[in-house]
Formats: sequence, C-alpha cells, structure tokens
Amino acid sequence: MGITKTEGFEPALLQHVVVLKALAHPARLAILLHILQSKSCICTDLVKELNLAQSTISKHLAELKTANLIQGSIEQNSYCYCINPTELTKISNFIQNLIPIQNFNCC
Repeated sequence: MGITKTEGFEPALLQHVVVLKALAHPARLAILLHILQSKSCICTDLVKELNLAQSTISKHLAELKTANLIQGSIEQNSYCYCINPTELTKISNFIQNLIPIQNFNCC
C-alpha cells in the first residue's frame, strides 16, 4: 500500500483525519461508547465487558489514545481511561459543520 500524502494540509484537518480513522473501527467505537455510557473513568476489565481479547483491547486503547479521544494512566497492572471531552467536542463540531444541511440541495 502506498504512503498517504499529507503535506500541504492544515494541521487541524490532519488531526480530524486521525480521529475519524480511530472512530472508523467497530472495536474502537465500542470501547469509546462503553466509556461514554459509564459517564466516568473506566478502571474495569474491558475484556469481560466487550468480549474482546486483551491484546485487541490494548491495541485499540492505544489507537484511541493516539487520536487523543481518551486520556488515561497505567499503574502496575491497572489502567484507568476517561473520555477527552475537548477532542470529542472538536470532532463533533467538525462533523456538524461538514455539510450545512439547511443549504444542501440533493438530486
């Protein structure tokens, strides 16, 4: 697969791309929704909650953290993750402003 050219694009747009790519995977979206539904930080075993392998959970948590959608800490064998409301608000606003629905004429 070729390398995607990102030169010349606004940094904010590139960050939106990272976030949208992170949201495009069903496991990552399930993890994010699970954290959102808990309305607090998650410090429980997501393997039991989501029926995914530990390695899968770890991989997807790392992707969500790279996209800045979650923030968290790891202490010994324990972890806690929370939603990053700032980044979630940014992507929500971006999507809402993507197409001005009221002025959109479709065939």
